[in-house]
Amino acid sequence: MRLFVALEIPSAVRENLAALLKSLRAVSPQTRWVRPDNLHVTLKFIGEVSETKVVAIRIALTGVRSDQPVALDFRGLGFFPNDKHPRVLWAGIEASPNLKTLAANIDEGTEKLGIRREQRPFSPHLTLARFESPRLPEKLRSAIQENAARDFGSLRTSQFHLIESKLKPSGAEYTTLESFPFAAEA
Repeated sequence: MRLFVALEIPSAVRENLAALLKSLRAVSPQTRWVRPDNLHVTLKFIGEVSETKVVAIRIALTGVRSDQPVALDFRGLGFFPNDKHPRVLWAGIEASPNLKTLAANIDEGTEKLGIRREQRPFSPHLTLARFESPRLPEKLRSAIQENAARDFGSLRTSQFHLIESKLKPSGAEYTTLESFPFAAEA
């Protein structure tokens, strides 16, 4: 099973991003755009594990706690690694400090199960597209720049989810296996 841990985004944020993706897809249909229903905030990519290990992962995730819910504001667009050699287009996230701590606690809990610790610093974002060539069509670059500071909405949540990802020719298909409350609602 291919697994990851993530936060679900609210429908209003998803609809705002879907409208943006539709307009950008019209400018560059050959780009690999993420389907709006697949948008999520990844806290930990676990990868391939045996079904027998899922029980231990669930137990580890049950123990993750925070003093308060996390708050996120979705705004702005950018590129990984940078705008000169874009491989990924992302929507930015401004988050409460406990989001980083939450991701670290999930990483720590799963590392005890032999799941490799994240090597890169946690950088919350929503992946919107992946580019084969680091050269963007000028029309697409302009359309992205026009929306660079756009606000997509916000989220306050006290639960994260263990999600299975099945790779299919039509794209990844996600199934939530379990939801984990990590803080009391305020």
